[in-house]
Amino acid sequence: MHIIENGNVAAAMGVRLAGAQVIAAYPITPQTPLTEKLAEFIEAGEMKAQYVPVESEHSALAACIAASSTGARAFTATSANGLLYMHEQIHWAAGARLPIVMCVVNRAVGAPWCIWNDHQDSISQRDTGWIQMYACDHQQIIDGVLKAFALAEATSIPVMLCYDGYLLSHTYMPFVVPEEEKVPRFLKPFKPAYALDPDNPANLNTVTLPDVRMDVAGEMAHGYMEIRCLLQEDLRGALVVAQQVEDRFERVFGRGGDALLEPYRCDDAEYIVVGLGSLTYQLRDVVEMLRGEGLKLGVLGVRLYRPFPDEALVEALRHTRGVFVIEKALSYGYEGALCSDVKAALYEHLRSDGACESAGPFVRGMIAGIGGRDIRTPDLTATLRAAINGTLEDDPVWIGIKL
Repeated sequence: MHIIENGNVAAAMGVRLAGAQVIAAYPITPQTPLTEKLAEFIEAGEMKAQYVPVESEHSALAACIAASSTGARAFTATSANGLLYMHEQIHWAAGARLPIVMCVVNRAVGAPWCIWNDHQDSISQRDTGWIQMYACDHQQIIDGVLKAFALAEATSIPVMLCYDGYLLSHTYMPFVVPEEEKVPRFLKPFKPAYALDPDNPANLNTVTLPDVRMDVAGEMAHGYMEIRCLLQEDLRGALVVAQQVEDRFERVFGRGGDALLEPYRCDDAEYIVVGLGSLTYQLRDVVEMLRGEGLKLGVLGVRLYRPFPDEALVEALRHTRGVFVIEKALSYGYEGALCSDVKAALYEHLRSDGACESAGPFVRGMIAGIGGRDIRTPDLTATLRAAINGTLEDDPVWIGIKL
């Protein structure tokens, strides 16, 4: 079924189709319409779930942690400072290996107070142990929610599905709603290996000593370091699982592709722009304009940011002359986090291949759209044209800034 709706409704429809059993949320712009729609579904009897209104985002994720620990499929959503308020619990959910799904409707972080879009909120949480997916349009939002639950439950790792506030959350686009009768073929009922049961009381995630130790059953148990090592190993393994989930989705619904990266005109590109979210679709217009001038440019959208798809990304970039990373976030005091990740991946893999350091492409970082600043296509075109011609000196380059 094709419909035209906004991105928040697309996300809510995905959560309903996934059969989430517990939803806990606190309102924050521009996420609020998503959880309001879920409340409407539940009130109308269109969704069998418990909606838990709470007093803060910290409590929202705490409620989801409790629900997931009992074996319920749990969901929440937030933005900006609300996401930061969850920070302690975000770490907890990953360490407890709970397959919670959260939509992050990307918004700038205060101060100064700003309700507009950038990616500083979710990028600031990249090192918490959650899987991070980024959607570029409404189809990727609704499909991505289903894939996020499948990936989370296959790996026992929570997933953030991130999409741009206002640019996607409040705009209306056509998309296909996955057929409800097909969903059980793709997303099986959630059956965790262990769940809390009042008939069999137990303690979960109690104080863990630095070293391995005997548990209550007299068996050797992991220490904190072993537990964290296993999370890291499973996160790296999630790169393979994500593609398996994507392939299964394509078999069931007839849509799919690369779970990690989304290339556009990259096959013969001499220069490639790398980015996250809806900006990578806007950049396709820039690619066509510059190709009309004889500049062979391509765009590579990073769909799965954590775990970082380093090998796949290097394979896509290694034969280019240059890479431009445009992002809506900054690791203050250095450069954009995605730019650093791209540089690290190229260095690691090209060096390990025996190539000399100069054999790989150069990488230039660019910052755009901070705090909702308009990202004008003419500005992108002019900046990339100048960068290709070697006339830009700033690093990172700030696009659209007026100092």
